Amino acid sequence: MRHSEFERAVEDEFGRGGAALVDDLALAEIGHRTAREALAAGVPPREVWRALCVEADVPLERRHGAGRLEPRR
Repeated sequence: MRHSEFERAVEDEFGRGGAALVDDLALAEIGHRTAREALAAGVPPREVWRALCVEADVPLERRHGAGRLEPRR
């Protein structure tokens, strides 16, 4: 997962409130840092996405492949 895919996944899943979650929600699985802090520290976006999903109770079926664009035809 790229950073841009992470941002799309957050927007798709959480809407406009996603930015607040990324900036404010402490994620236990990545050392009680916010998603923004973890990304800045070099934690891979996929790992941050998974931690955010766990903390926010995102259903499993909406976690995999999130943020990807539709393939070009």
